[in-house]
Amino acid sequence: MGFMSFLKLVEIKTKAASVTPLLLGSLLAFYRYRQFSWKNFLLMLLSLLCFDMATTAINNYLDFRKARLKDGFGYRKHNAIVRDNLKVSSVLTVIFILLALAVGFGILLYLNTSLIVLLLGMVSFAVGILYTFGPIPISRMPLGEIFSGFFMGFVILLLSVYIHAVDGSLIQLSFEGSLITISLNLTELLVIFLVSLPAVLGIANLMLANNICDMDEDLENRRYTLPLYIGKERALRLFQSLYYIGFTDILLLLILGILPLAAIPVLLTIIPVRKNIRAFLGRQSKEDTFPVAIQNFLLMNGSMILFLALSFLLE
Repeated sequence: MGFMSFLKLVEIKTKAASVTPLLLGSLLAFYRYRQFSWKNFLLMLLSLLCFDMATTAINNYLDFRKARLKDGFGYRKHNAIVRDNLKVSSVLTVIFILLALAVGFGILLYLNTSLIVLLLGMVSFAVGILYTFGPIPISRMPLGEIFSGFFMGFVILLLSVYIHAVDGSLIQLSFEGSLITISLNLTELLVIFLVSLPAVLGIANLMLANNICDMDEDLENRRYTLPLYIGKERALRLFQSLYYIGFTDILLLLILGILPLAAIPVLLTIIPVRKNIRAFLGRQSKEDTFPVAIQNFLLMNGSMILFLALSFLLE
């Protein structure tokens, strides 16, 4: 398998969806708690990237094996296994290597932090595998948007804060004989959730936009996603609404002082985001208009990262 084919198999361009919450959470840890660990950051980055690439490769492999409709953009052009005529044995080897690396880096991160990281990591790994694998993968159900948004948007961001602030100020797990006690700082967890909400909604919309574009093929291939349950019109209204909820959340973060005043320009990204929304509402195409969902995600969350980092310089 060539290097370019590998990048297509793991859909490297989509990895911003997992890396962005990691960057945002790490910046939040430094801005709010004045704590940062390069070692933990790099370990989580490597584990996260390897696992994300592995699950994407698994998804492409299963789509290749289970496809009933073997025509159209989704099968002929989007799936690297078909497009580059990859050997199944090579694809499976890549998947197992990536999973092994993800687990290895994850264990190193746990050894350098706490049991909380191991437990949250194991749950995230389990959901990631079940998302694409199993009798009824989550991606083939109307729950894909909820699971992908929550785990990739919130749980990754929460972990990326916790690996820097492991002093028990967020979550504390203690053992006394057979008694297990979990202490949660609900105020700080709520702050982290509010900061993560634009990422949660943006990632959910990536999945929603993808499923809207693939409705005909998904029906043929028995992938009963959310748009097939609620219909295209309601799905498009939901797609539009999630972005506006995200901007409302950003405004709330500024009012509450959770985000610095230097982050006010983030609100201005609503202008290109609205333009992209109109483009997608006008036509739903994997080739032409699906990329606007990626652009919107990066506009909202990338600008938060940019202006949060800028606030450090201003200080």
